[in-house]
Amino acid sequence: MNQIFEQMRQAQPQFFSNAELRISAGMRNQIDELISAIESVIALPAFQSWALARAPEIARCPAKAQGVFYGYDFHLTENGPRLIEINTNAGGGLLNVYLLAGRGRAEEGECLRQEFVTMFREEWRLERGDAPLKRIAIVDEKPGEQFLAPEFELFRQLFAANGIDAVVADPSDFTRLGNQLMHEGKPVDMIYNRLTDFSLDVTVNAEIRSVFEAGGVVLTPHPRAHALYADKRNLMQLSDEAALLEMGVPDATRQILLKGIPRTVMVQPEDGERFWSERKRWFFKPPAGFGSRAAYRGDKLTKRVFEEILHGGYIAQEVVPPSEHQVVVQEQVQLMKADIRAYVYQAHVQLLAARLYQGQTTNFRTPGGGFAPVFVD
Repeated sequence: MNQIFEQMRQAQPQFFSNAELRISAGMRNQIDELISAIESVIALPAFQSWALARAPEIARCPAKAQGVFYGYDFHLTENGPRLIEINTNAGGGLLNVYLLAGRGRAEEGECLRQEFVTMFREEWRLERGDAPLKRIAIVDEKPGEQFLAPEFELFRQLFAANGIDAVVADPSDFTRLGNQLMHEGKPVDMIYNRLTDFSLDVTVNAEIRSVFEAGGVVLTPHPRAHALYADKRNLMQLSDEAALLEMGVPDATRQILLKGIPRTVMVQPEDGERFWSERKRWFFKPPAGFGSRAAYRGDKLTKRVFEEILHGGYIAQEVVPPSEHQVVVQEQVQLMKADIRAYVYQAHVQLLAARLYQGQTTNFRTPGGGFAPVFVD
């Protein structure tokens, strides 16, 4: 077991649950089918035109890289998995590999670590062909202060162990030399992007943005990926039968999407009275939100917050309660909710993990909660 992972587990015991979840092979197949259906629609020119028209200009920069660590988040129901959202810089993938290895699956864990390295090399190959990948920067604002800071160091170690020089860096650590991004006097080939400034608008990201726009650094995931996958307005199209018909989505694919994605709509001020009266039916989210920030369950809303939502460009998604599971905590049985995350690259599910919690949203503060492995029966 990696020393950094062990230190994190000791320092933040609420981050990793001692529980494990089991799902049926049928449920796993439905997750795969839904992801494949979503990916097939996102690949359509009509969908991309719709999504990019609403995206920041930088999202229209061409990019051959696909984007690493898409996180497809699901709630499991009696009628199958329901997609809650998609994230394009989903954290925790490598942490869950170490957690998996700690449950007696060391060989599987090692295979996944190598699969992750291969994924980054593939991102590089798509952009640069046979040129050697020499240096990766793992980038976030104030990375040492981030909740998942230990994972950054685990990635640095993983890259280094596979012959790729790697650094963990803040955006302010970079300078530009021509069309190269420099860190401590050395050029950076690729950025593993953990920033939540998805369009690189913040001033501190200016050097990264300018070099990326000039084609001087490979960024993964990049703004285009976020616009196509993680902007929550996209869920409106993916859950709208008329929109899917207009895009020419085949009937079988439409049925998978409409079953698997809760109805999602734009919140307009003129519809305020209706949304308020139906608020218990809806979960309200900002289009570019992440990590449950500024997201609200309708039955918990105050009038003041609801007024902000009405004028804040929010989307409303039909509430799908998470599945609940019994977890033993200090010799007592506790009932925990579960979100299931599929870590996906190029439509392939690399890893399934659960986040166990109590309360409204995943929080990594529930005793006995946190990440847990998911096994398929």
